[in-house]
Amino acid sequence: MSDLAIPIVIMLLMVTGEAVILRWVRRQPVDWHDVVFNLNSGHIVLWLFRGLEVVCYGLVATYLSLGLLDAWPPLLMWAFALLAWDFCFYWLHRLHHYFGVLWAVHVVHHQGEHFNLSLGVRNSWYSSLTSIPFFVLLAVLGVPLHVFVAVSILHYSMQFFNHNALTPKLGPLEKIFVTPTHHRVHHIKDRAYSDKNFGGTFIFWDKLFGTFASLPNMPYAYGIGGPRSSANPFWASNVPFLRYLRLSLTPSEKSAPTAISGFSIFSGALLLFTLVVGYIYQYGYGYDDISWPQLALFSFLVLGSVALGGMTEARGWGFPVWLLVGLSLPLLFLGYYGWSQTYWQLPMIALALHSAWVVLSSRGKGLSAAKPVEKPYG
Repeated sequence: MSDLAIPIVIMLLMVTGEAVILRWVRRQPVDWHDVVFNLNSGHIVLWLFRGLEVVCYGLVATYLSLGLLDAWPPLLMWAFALLAWDFCFYWLHRLHHYFGVLWAVHVVHHQGEHFNLSLGVRNSWYSSLTSIPFFVLLAVLGVPLHVFVAVSILHYSMQFFNHNALTPKLGPLEKIFVTPTHHRVHHIKDRAYSDKNFGGTFIFWDKLFGTFASLPNMPYAYGIGGPRSSANPFWASNVPFLRYLRLSLTPSEKSAPTAISGFSIFSGALLLFTLVVGYIYQYGYGYDDISWPQLALFSFLVLGSVALGGMTEARGWGFPVWLLVGLSLPLLFLGYYGWSQTYWQLPMIALALHSAWVVLSSRGKGLSAAKPVEKPYG
Protein backbone atom coordinates (compact mmCIF):
# COMPACT_ATOMS: atom_id res chain seq x y z
CA MET A 1 0.00 0.00 0.00
CA SER A 2 1.24 3.50 -0.81
CA ASP A 3 0.82 6.76 1.12
CA LEU A 4 1.26 8.54 -2.22
CA ALA A 5 -2.52 8.32 -2.64
CA ILE A 6 -3.19 10.69 0.28
CA PRO A 7 -2.23 13.97 -1.48
CA ILE A 8 -4.17 12.82 -4.57
CA VAL A 9 -7.31 12.37 -2.44
CA ILE A 10 -6.82 15.83 -0.91
CA MET A 11 -6.35 17.31 -4.39
CA LEU A 12 -9.58 15.71 -5.64
CA LEU A 13 -11.54 17.01 -2.64
CA MET A 14 -10.14 20.52 -3.13
CA VAL A 15 -10.97 20.60 -6.86
CA THR A 16 -14.52 19.45 -6.16
CA GLY A 17 -14.95 21.80 -3.20
CA GLU A 18 -13.76 24.84 -5.13
CA ALA A 19 -16.10 24.04 -8.04
CA VAL A 20 -19.04 23.75 -5.63
CA ILE A 21 -18.17 27.09 -3.98
CA LEU A 22 -17.80 28.85 -7.34
CA ARG A 23 -21.09 27.48 -8.65
CA TRP A 24 -23.42 27.54 -5.66
CA VAL A 25 -21.90 30.06 -3.24
CA ARG A 26 -20.45 32.68 -5.56
CA ARG A 27 -23.00 31.92 -8.29
CA GLN A 28 -20.35 31.87 -10.99
CA PRO A 29 -20.66 29.64 -14.07
CA VAL A 30 -18.56 26.46 -13.96
CA ASP A 31 -17.68 24.61 -17.16
CA TRP A 32 -18.09 21.07 -15.83
CA HIS A 33 -16.90 19.51 -19.07
CA ASP A 34 -13.68 21.51 -18.77
CA VAL A 35 -13.24 20.43 -15.14
CA VAL A 36 -13.74 16.82 -16.24
CA PHE A 37 -11.08 17.07 -18.93
CA ASN A 38 -8.66 18.61 -16.47
CA LEU A 39 -9.21 15.72 -14.05
CA ASN A 40 -9.27 13.25 -16.90
CA SER A 41 -6.25 14.46 -18.87
CA GLY A 42 -4.54 11.11 -18.60
CA HIS A 43 -3.42 11.03 -14.98
CA ILE A 44 -3.01 7.27 -14.89
CA VAL A 45 -0.55 7.47 -17.82
CA LEU A 46 1.03 10.60 -16.36
CA TRP A 47 1.46 8.74 -13.06
CA LEU A 48 3.26 5.90 -14.86
CA PHE A 49 5.73 8.37 -16.35
CA ARG A 50 6.06 10.13 -13.01
CA GLY A 51 7.21 6.79 -11.64
CA LEU A 52 9.73 6.53 -14.47
CA GLU A 53 11.02 10.00 -13.56
CA VAL A 54 11.57 8.85 -9.97
CA VAL A 55 13.29 5.65 -11.15
CA CYS A 56 15.65 7.64 -13.41
CA TYR A 57 16.43 10.05 -10.59
CA GLY A 58 17.19 7.16 -8.26
CA LEU A 59 19.54 5.53 -10.77
CA VAL A 60 21.48 8.77 -11.30
CA ALA A 61 21.63 9.41 -7.54
CA THR A 62 22.97 5.89 -6.99
CA TYR A 63 25.53 5.63 -9.77
CA LEU A 64 26.41 9.14 -10.97
CA SER A 65 26.18 11.34 -7.87
CA LEU A 66 29.18 13.53 -7.10
CA GLY A 67 28.23 13.47 -3.42
CA LEU A 68 28.83 17.20 -3.01
CA LEU A 69 26.19 17.47 -0.27
CA ASP A 70 27.18 14.40 1.75
CA ALA A 71 28.96 16.37 4.46
CA TRP A 72 26.33 19.10 4.73
CA PRO A 73 24.13 19.36 7.86
CA PRO A 74 20.66 17.93 7.10
CA LEU A 75 18.88 21.27 7.57
CA LEU A 76 21.22 23.01 5.12
CA MET A 77 20.88 20.20 2.60
CA TRP A 78 17.07 20.35 2.75
CA ALA A 79 17.13 24.14 2.35
CA PHE A 80 19.40 23.81 -0.67
CA ALA A 81 17.15 21.15 -2.20
CA LEU A 82 14.10 23.36 -1.70
CA LEU A 83 15.69 26.30 -3.52
CA ALA A 84 17.53 24.28 -6.16
CA TRP A 85 14.39 22.35 -7.12
CA ASP A 86 12.52 25.59 -7.76
CA PHE A 87 15.47 27.03 -9.70
CA CYS A 88 15.47 23.94 -11.94
CA PHE A 89 11.71 24.23 -12.35
CA TYR A 90 11.99 27.88 -13.38
CA TRP A 91 14.29 26.96 -16.27
CA LEU A 92 12.31 23.83 -17.11
CA HIS A 93 9.17 25.94 -17.35
CA ARG A 94 10.77 28.78 -19.27
CA LEU A 95 12.37 26.50 -21.86
CA HIS A 96 9.07 24.66 -22.35
CA HIS A 97 7.77 27.97 -23.69
CA TYR A 98 10.67 28.52 -26.09
CA PHE A 99 11.40 25.17 -27.75
CA GLY A 100 8.72 23.73 -30.00
CA VAL A 101 9.10 20.11 -28.94
CA LEU A 102 8.81 21.09 -25.27
CA TRP A 103 5.91 23.44 -25.96
CA ALA A 104 4.11 20.47 -27.58
CA VAL A 105 4.07 18.98 -24.08
CA HIS A 106 3.32 22.11 -22.07
CA VAL A 107 0.63 23.52 -24.39
CA VAL A 108 -1.92 21.06 -22.98
CA HIS A 109 -1.77 22.92 -19.67
CA HIS A 110 -2.18 26.33 -21.32
CA GLN A 111 -5.14 25.31 -23.46
CA GLY A 112 -7.39 25.49 -20.40
CA GLU A 113 -9.61 28.58 -20.60
CA HIS A 114 -10.81 28.67 -16.99
CA PHE A 115 -8.53 29.54 -14.08
CA ASN A 116 -9.33 27.22 -11.17
CA LEU A 117 -7.80 24.35 -9.22
CA SER A 118 -8.71 21.79 -11.87
CA LEU A 119 -6.43 23.66 -14.28
CA GLY A 120 -3.58 22.90 -11.89
CA VAL A 121 -3.92 19.17 -12.64
CA ARG A 122 -4.38 19.55 -16.41
CA ASN A 123 -1.20 18.20 -18.01
CA SER A 124 0.14 16.26 -20.95
CA TRP A 125 0.88 12.57 -20.56
CA TYR A 126 4.54 13.39 -21.15
CA SER A 127 5.14 16.27 -18.74
CA SER A 128 7.10 14.12 -16.29
CA LEU A 129 9.31 12.73 -19.06
CA THR A 130 10.46 16.16 -20.22
CA SER A 131 11.19 17.10 -16.60
CA ILE A 132 13.83 14.40 -16.20
CA PRO A 133 16.81 16.24 -17.80
CA PHE A 134 16.27 19.25 -15.56
CA PHE A 135 15.83 17.52 -12.20
CA VAL A 136 18.52 14.83 -12.53
CA LEU A 137 21.02 17.65 -12.04
CA LEU A 138 20.01 17.57 -8.38
CA ALA A 139 20.81 13.85 -8.27
CA VAL A 140 24.26 14.52 -9.74
CA LEU A 141 24.93 17.12 -7.04
CA GLY A 142 23.93 14.65 -4.34
CA VAL A 143 20.33 15.41 -3.32
CA PRO A 144 19.02 12.02 -2.07
CA LEU A 145 15.99 10.44 -3.72
CA HIS A 146 13.74 10.70 -0.65
CA VAL A 147 14.55 14.40 -0.33
CA PHE A 148 13.81 14.96 -4.02
CA VAL A 149 10.42 13.22 -3.74
CA ALA A 150 9.45 15.14 -0.59
CA VAL A 151 10.52 18.50 -2.00
CA SER A 152 8.72 17.74 -5.28
CA ILE A 153 5.46 17.07 -3.42
CA LEU A 154 5.84 20.34 -1.51
CA HIS A 155 6.48 22.41 -4.64
CA TYR A 156 3.76 20.73 -6.71
CA SER A 157 1.31 21.36 -3.87
CA MET A 158 2.22 25.04 -3.96
CA GLN A 159 1.78 25.13 -7.73
CA PHE A 160 -1.61 23.44 -7.41
CA PHE A 161 -2.70 26.05 -4.85
CA ASN A 162 -1.61 28.84 -7.20
CA HIS A 163 -4.30 27.85 -9.70
CA ASN A 164 -7.20 28.48 -7.31
CA ALA A 165 -9.88 31.02 -8.18
CA LEU A 166 -10.76 32.06 -4.63
CA THR A 167 -7.60 33.53 -3.06
CA PRO A 168 -7.21 37.35 -3.14
CA LYS A 169 -3.89 39.15 -3.14
CA LEU A 170 -1.69 38.02 -0.26
CA GLY A 171 0.02 41.27 0.73
CA PRO A 172 3.73 41.00 1.63
CA LEU A 173 3.83 37.32 0.58
CA GLU A 174 3.45 38.50 -3.03
CA LYS A 175 7.02 39.81 -2.88
CA ILE A 176 8.54 36.39 -2.10
CA PHE A 177 6.23 33.66 -3.30
CA VAL A 178 4.39 32.88 -6.49
CA THR A 179 0.72 33.46 -5.68
CA PRO A 180 -2.53 32.91 -7.61
CA THR A 181 -2.38 36.58 -8.61
CA HIS A 182 1.09 36.13 -10.12
CA HIS A 183 0.16 32.90 -11.85
CA ARG A 184 -3.00 34.35 -13.41
CA VAL A 185 -0.65 36.52 -15.46
CA HIS A 186 1.06 33.43 -16.85
CA HIS A 187 -2.24 32.01 -18.17
CA ILE A 188 -3.47 35.16 -19.93
CA LYS A 189 -4.22 34.69 -23.64
CA ASP A 190 -1.44 37.04 -24.72
CA ARG A 191 2.20 36.06 -25.24
CA ALA A 192 3.30 39.32 -23.64
CA TYR A 193 1.94 37.89 -20.36
CA SER A 194 2.00 34.10 -20.81
CA ASP A 195 5.77 34.27 -21.35
CA LYS A 196 6.17 35.81 -17.90
CA ASN A 197 6.09 34.54 -14.30
CA PHE A 198 7.64 31.10 -14.85
CA GLY A 199 8.48 30.48 -11.20
CA GLY A 200 6.84 27.62 -9.36
CA THR A 201 7.09 28.62 -5.69
CA PHE A 202 9.41 31.64 -5.40
CA ILE A 203 8.77 34.75 -7.49
CA PHE A 204 12.29 36.13 -7.09
CA TRP A 205 13.59 33.95 -9.96
CA ASP A 206 11.39 35.91 -12.38
CA LYS A 207 12.52 39.21 -10.90
CA LEU A 208 16.16 38.10 -11.08
CA PHE A 209 15.98 36.94 -14.72
CA GLY A 210 13.68 39.68 -16.02
CA THR A 211 10.52 37.66 -16.63
CA PHE A 212 8.23 39.16 -13.99
CA ALA A 213 4.96 40.89 -14.89
CA SER A 214 2.10 42.23 -12.79
CA LEU A 215 -1.56 41.45 -13.40
CA PRO A 216 -2.92 43.96 -15.95
CA ASN A 217 -5.77 46.33 -15.09
CA MET A 218 -7.47 45.82 -18.47
CA PRO A 219 -9.86 42.90 -19.25
CA TYR A 220 -8.19 39.61 -20.17
CA ALA A 221 -9.02 36.00 -21.00
CA TYR A 222 -7.22 32.71 -20.39
CA GLY A 223 -5.95 30.07 -22.81
CA ILE A 224 -3.93 30.21 -26.01
CA GLY A 225 -6.56 31.04 -28.64
CA GLY A 226 -7.00 29.19 -31.91
CA PRO A 227 -8.67 25.79 -32.26
CA ARG A 228 -9.97 24.11 -29.13
CA SER A 229 -8.22 21.01 -27.89
CA SER A 230 -9.84 17.60 -28.06
CA ALA A 231 -11.64 16.31 -24.96
CA ASN A 232 -10.02 12.94 -25.68
CA PRO A 233 -6.83 12.79 -23.56
CA PHE A 234 -5.07 10.64 -26.19
CA TRP A 235 -5.48 13.27 -28.89
CA ALA A 236 -4.99 16.19 -26.50
CA SER A 237 -1.54 14.88 -25.54
CA ASN A 238 -0.49 13.76 -29.01
CA VAL A 239 -1.95 16.23 -31.53
CA PRO A 240 0.54 18.97 -30.50
CA PHE A 241 3.40 16.57 -31.34
CA LEU A 242 1.81 15.66 -34.66
CA ARG A 243 1.55 19.34 -35.51
CA TYR A 244 5.12 19.98 -34.41
CA LEU A 245 6.26 17.14 -36.68
CA ARG A 246 3.91 18.43 -39.43
CA LEU A 247 2.11 15.11 -39.65
CA SER A 248 -1.48 15.04 -40.83
CA LEU A 249 -2.85 12.27 -38.59
CA THR A 250 -5.53 14.03 -36.55
CA PRO A 251 -8.95 13.09 -35.17
CA SER A 252 -12.06 13.58 -37.25
CA GLU A 253 -13.33 17.13 -36.99
CA LYS A 254 -16.96 16.03 -37.15
CA SER A 255 -18.85 15.44 -33.96
CA ALA A 256 -22.44 15.57 -32.81
CA PRO A 257 -23.58 18.14 -30.27
CA THR A 258 -22.87 16.90 -26.79
CA ALA A 259 -25.69 14.67 -25.51
CA ILE A 260 -24.46 14.20 -21.95
CA SER A 261 -25.05 16.58 -19.08
CA GLY A 262 -22.32 18.22 -17.05
CA PHE A 263 -23.45 16.31 -13.96
CA SER A 264 -23.30 12.95 -15.79
CA ILE A 265 -19.81 13.50 -17.13
CA PHE A 266 -18.52 15.01 -13.87
CA SER A 267 -19.87 12.17 -11.71
CA GLY A 268 -18.34 9.63 -14.10
CA ALA A 269 -14.99 11.40 -13.93
CA LEU A 270 -15.08 11.41 -10.12
CA LEU A 271 -15.78 7.67 -10.03
CA LEU A 272 -12.98 6.93 -12.49
CA PHE A 273 -10.57 9.20 -10.64
CA THR A 274 -11.46 7.39 -7.41
CA LEU A 275 -10.24 4.19 -9.05
CA VAL A 276 -7.06 5.98 -10.15
CA VAL A 277 -6.50 6.86 -6.48
CA GLY A 278 -7.11 3.20 -5.61
CA TYR A 279 -4.52 2.16 -8.19
CA ILE A 280 -1.96 4.53 -6.68
CA TYR A 281 -2.79 3.33 -3.17
CA GLN A 282 -2.43 -0.31 -4.22
CA TYR A 283 0.58 -0.12 -6.54
CA GLY A 284 2.40 3.17 -5.85
CA TYR A 285 4.36 4.15 -8.94
CA GLY A 286 3.62 0.72 -10.36
CA TYR A 287 7.09 -0.63 -11.08
CA ASP A 288 7.38 -3.24 -8.30
CA ASP A 289 6.17 -6.81 -8.88
CA ILE A 290 4.00 -5.99 -11.89
CA SER A 291 1.03 -8.38 -12.11
CA TRP A 292 -1.72 -9.16 -14.61
CA PRO A 293 -4.43 -7.57 -12.42
CA GLN A 294 -2.35 -4.39 -12.25
CA LEU A 295 -1.90 -4.29 -16.04
CA ALA A 296 -5.60 -4.97 -16.58
CA LEU A 297 -6.66 -2.22 -14.17
CA PHE A 298 -4.22 0.23 -15.73
CA SER A 299 -5.57 -0.55 -19.21
CA PHE A 300 -9.21 -0.14 -18.18
CA LEU A 301 -8.46 3.19 -16.48
CA VAL A 302 -6.79 4.49 -19.66
CA LEU A 303 -9.71 3.21 -21.74
CA GLY A 304 -12.17 4.84 -19.35
CA SER A 305 -10.37 8.18 -19.68
CA VAL A 306 -10.60 8.00 -23.46
CA ALA A 307 -14.28 6.98 -23.26
CA LEU A 308 -15.08 10.01 -21.08
CA GLY A 309 -13.53 12.23 -23.73
CA GLY A 310 -15.54 10.47 -26.42
CA MET A 311 -18.80 11.00 -24.53
CA THR A 312 -17.97 14.65 -23.90
CA GLU A 313 -17.63 15.11 -27.66
CA ALA A 314 -20.70 12.89 -28.28
CA ARG A 315 -18.65 10.43 -30.30
CA GLY A 316 -20.76 7.38 -31.06
CA TRP A 317 -18.11 4.98 -29.74
CA GLY A 318 -17.71 6.77 -26.40
CA PHE A 319 -20.91 5.44 -24.85
CA PRO A 320 -20.46 1.70 -25.57
CA VAL A 321 -16.80 1.89 -24.53
CA TRP A 322 -17.84 3.54 -21.25
CA LEU A 323 -20.38 0.75 -20.74
CA LEU A 324 -17.70 -1.85 -21.50
CA VAL A 325 -15.38 -0.33 -18.89
CA GLY A 326 -18.15 0.07 -16.33
CA LEU A 327 -19.39 -3.51 -16.57
CA SER A 328 -15.99 -5.19 -17.03
CA LEU A 329 -14.36 -3.74 -13.90
CA PRO A 330 -16.63 -5.39 -11.30
CA LEU A 331 -16.93 -8.63 -13.28
CA LEU A 332 -13.17 -8.99 -13.63
CA PHE A 333 -11.84 -7.62 -10.36
CA LEU A 334 -14.66 -8.27 -7.89
CA GLY A 335 -15.80 -11.49 -9.52
CA TYR A 336 -12.83 -13.20 -11.16
CA TYR A 337 -9.98 -11.82 -9.02
CA GLY A 338 -12.09 -11.68 -5.86
CA TRP A 339 -11.06 -8.21 -4.69
CA SER A 340 -13.05 -7.65 -1.51
CA GLN A 341 -11.81 -4.30 -0.23
CA THR A 342 -14.51 -1.67 0.16
CA TYR A 343 -12.44 0.95 -1.68
CA TRP A 344 -12.64 -1.27 -4.78
CA GLN A 345 -16.18 -2.58 -4.39
CA LEU A 346 -18.03 0.72 -3.93
CA PRO A 347 -16.57 2.71 -6.85
CA MET A 348 -16.62 -0.25 -9.25
CA ILE A 349 -20.27 -1.05 -8.56
CA ALA A 350 -21.14 2.66 -8.73
CA LEU A 351 -19.28 2.96 -12.05
CA ALA A 352 -21.19 -0.02 -13.46
CA LEU A 353 -24.50 1.60 -12.50
CA HIS A 354 -23.34 4.97 -13.85
CA SER A 355 -22.30 3.52 -17.22
CA ALA A 356 -25.62 1.71 -17.66
CA TRP A 357 -27.58 4.83 -16.66
CA VAL A 358 -25.61 7.11 -19.02
CA VAL A 359 -25.97 4.80 -22.01
CA LEU A 360 -29.69 4.22 -21.44
CA SER A 361 -30.42 7.92 -20.90
CA SER A 362 -28.39 8.94 -23.98
CA ARG A 363 -30.54 6.70 -26.19
CA GLY A 364 -33.52 8.89 -25.44
CA LYS A 365 -31.75 12.04 -26.60
CA GLY A 366 -31.41 11.07 -30.24
CA LEU A 367 -27.63 10.95 -30.15
CA SER A 368 -27.24 8.94 -33.34
CA ALA A 369 -29.63 11.24 -35.20
CA ALA A 370 -27.93 14.45 -34.16
CA LYS A 371 -26.71 16.60 -37.01
CA PRO A 372 -22.89 16.72 -37.19
CA VAL A 373 -21.21 20.03 -36.55
CA GLU A 374 -17.67 21.24 -36.93
CA LYS A 375 -15.46 20.63 -33.90
CA PRO A 376 -11.93 22.09 -34.07
CA TYR A 377 -8.98 20.56 -32.30
CA GLY A 378 -5.66 21.85 -31.07
